[in-house]
Amino acid sequence: MNPLGKPAADKQRCVFCGKYMAGHLKQCPFCREAVPQVQLSRRTGPDGRHQIRRGLLYMLLAGVIHYFAGGYSMPFQLPVLILPLVTDYLSPLLFLGGLGMTIYGLFLRIKS
Repeated sequence: MNPLGKPAADKQRCVFCGKYMAGHLKQCPFCREAVPQVQLSRRTGPDGRHQIRRGLLYMLLAGVIHYFAGGYSMPFQLPVLILPLVTDYLSPLLFLGGLGMTIYGLFLRIKS
């Protein structure tokens, strides 16, 4: 124990007798009980939450690009010329890609 009465970082408490022991031990030296090892695992499968967020972000980005590149913001004009290819094909493609990713994320959420 350190001067404040708290255990040191390399020590753990025995779940059976409550005494502090070294963290690397697998058996308590005081009560001779085997200390259970706890393995915390993360969920490995995709739950779809990240795909939903990413898809919504892509849809928002496509909307902002289409708004400014299409000339709908009259008080604010972009200083560079944007090709009509961007507003005709690329921003709707980005929007549809985001919509597809959102639907895929919803599918994964329902499946899990």
